[in-house]
Amino acid sequence: MSEQGMAGALQPSTAGLSDFVGWQALFQPFSHIVLVANSAEADVARLERELPATTLFVFFNKVYKVLDKPFARPSLLVARSGSVGANIVYRKEVADVLRYFPGSDFLGIMNIRAHPGEVFSPADRFEQAAVGHLDLGSYLSSFYPGDHIPTSGFALALWMSEMLPGKSILLEGFSAKRSEKWKIFHLHDWTYEQVVLRLFIHSGRLIAPGAAEENHYAALLKRFPDLDAGAVALSAADVLASRLEGANQEIDKLISVTKLQRWFYQLSKKLKPKTRKQRLNAKKAKSKPAA
Repeated sequence: MSEQGMAGALQPSTAGLSDFVGWQALFQPFSHIVLVANSAEADVARLERELPATTLFVFFNKVYKVLDKPFARPSLLVARSGSVGANIVYRKEVADVLRYFPGSDFLGIMNIRAHPGEVFSPADRFEQAAVGHLDLGSYLSSFYPGDHIPTSGFALALWMSEMLPGKSILLEGFSAKRSEKWKIFHLHDWTYEQVVLRLFIHSGRLIAPGAAEENHYAALLKRFPDLDAGAVALSAADVLASRLEGANQEIDKLISVTKLQRWFYQLSKKLKPKTRKQRLNAKKAKSKPAA
């Protein structure tokens, strides 16, 4: 759709959406969809300059990690659910994050679950914002490592790449790196996700502006066509194994020299009051009938 047509069309809304077909229809008017991870590497200002007015910006949960002022372009907020509902709901952060989307270009909230153990929050818990629900609880279960749960960005990126053929789906800030200010949570399999996302980027199903788009080993094979792709892969694996072993040795040393600090850390965790989520989970566990 042209920028003029976009401006004159009725603004789509997430209100009441719950099935794949409805969500597909919501995204159809947009030429580009950019998923903005909560990362120090995300550059929203650059995206606003470079992408057309027909772009939809998709943000996740605590948007103040990447936004420092209200956002005025077409946008959608993904609210990830946990075992007691949407994270921004039980943490009472809904009003805080909605302040960044005051205009009519805000489509609303997508309450998403990406694991069978996660629970949606009712629409009336989101401060009167338009809310829809996307259930990806079983979408990744056949191939995602069972001892981890997928991140919202990973789940949504793969779902969009399959359900929205022909759309330009961009990933911004999907580095899986911890910054000095924001940590990453190890309940997600970051290595697996980065491998899969890189495969999708190199195959053209997703777009990640910058170095991630370039496969340096493919470039090497193009420059030296007599090299065997399998041999290159084995050499890379051999080097990675050696470097990992070296890193493990250094980690072992760190564990030894930080024994006292870890003892104090564990003690402080035991003395720390339970979080609201822990209390809610404990209450749910007690209320379940005995088998």
